[in-house]
Amino acid sequence: MAHDGEWDRRSLLRGAAVVAGAAATAPLLGRAATAHAGVGDADALFKAGEFEQAGRAYEEILKKDPTNLHAARRRGYVGLLANKFPEAEKYLTMARRLAPDDKETNKLLGDCYTRQDKLSLSIPCWQAAGNETRAKWFSAVRGEPYQIHGDIAELPWKQMDPWPLVEASVNGGPPKLFSFYTGAPWLNMTAQVAKEAGLSPVASQKIDYLNGTAWMYFGVLDSFKLGGIELRNIPVEWRETDQEMQGDGLIGGWVFQHLLTTFDYAGKSLILRRRTPETARKARADAIRAGAQPLPLWLAREQYLHSRGGIAGSGTRVVGVNFGGTSECAAGIPEEWARQFGVRTDYDRPLETAAHSHPTVVYPCYPEEIRVGDAAAKGIYCVANPNTPVAEYGFDVVASFFHSFFKPYNITVDFTDMKLYIARGKAT
Repeated sequence: MAHDGEWDRRSLLRGAAVVAGAAATAPLLGRAATAHAGVGDADALFKAGEFEQAGRAYEEILKKDPTNLHAARRRGYVGLLANKFPEAEKYLTMARRLAPDDKETNKLLGDCYTRQDKLSLSIPCWQAAGNETRAKWFSAVRGEPYQIHGDIAELPWKQMDPWPLVEASVNGGPPKLFSFYTGAPWLNMTAQVAKEAGLSPVASQKIDYLNGTAWMYFGVLDSFKLGGIELRNIPVEWRETDQEMQGDGLIGGWVFQHLLTTFDYAGKSLILRRRTPETARKARADAIRAGAQPLPLWLAREQYLHSRGGIAGSGTRVVGVNFGGTSECAAGIPEEWARQFGVRTDYDRPLETAAHSHPTVVYPCYPEEIRVGDAAAKGIYCVANPNTPVAEYGFDVVASFFHSFFKPYNITVDFTDMKLYIARGKAT
């Protein structure tokens, strides 16, 4: 992630194995917040990933002090993590009334409107947050974005490693090869593909890129077709340099958030469905029949997915989950967590990589077990990162799981009910 929330491809292409997380264990304060919970108690619950309890604690604070900006903003954030938009809007709007120029509140409220495709409502929030580029970009989107045509697409992967690639058509043109990664936000493509599609930039931004700088360009794409699913009126980005680009572009999390998606690693396919109550019920039934129980899903900062899992003796905690992308390691673990849980770490073989546009060094490590829900791997190669930000999204993340961990499984992600299903073997 780059400046003001904009995506920096360097952190994706060169640092996919590096994880954000927390540096210390937050105390769990019980399974329910009390009526006397203070800000410190509510924050500790939030930091420990006890989001529902934390939300109740913040509500108690606001009953006593409706001018508490932190409690209002954090309560709105709790709703946003679970895509509970009425809750998120209620409390984030309250926070914005208390402090109209607060950048953090405006970022969260802008994200809340963006997730609902209420782009016109998000524009003043992005402006107040200091993100003029995004405000200009979204101002150019006319009508409903991400219009879905078709019901289902089953896309075989043209390759698994180093990135999974699928075919897609841009503005009705010939098939192109696109990689995908839920840890990236929007749809992007090479400058050549953007030129062939007749795209013109409506906004631009200069960013740090590799050993220099590069210009990012933002536009609106008429049509993006993935098999039997076509998306129309889509915000899209491209750059003046295509260095290190895999294929002709990359499909980010914003696309998948509009669909019911199965990342079928075991079957080497991407299954996209229009999300309806019927398709959601079928996906849930299929997953449960295959042995998968629903896991909670949380979405932080536009594209960072989290669920429940753990490493070694951590117990069940919040973990990051990233589908697609590239990584030879199964998970990234903050070094302090690795130390705390006695994970064997090889300090004699440092790996020079990058995270968040900055050089960093990580170390191979081999936890006895890592897991997401009931999906587990023992003694698998991971990395420990000594420079991981502490609770980057406000809550502890014990590990983030990557591409190679998921290869024996199929994973269905439902962004409406905010559930994740992971089952061994091919999708049925």
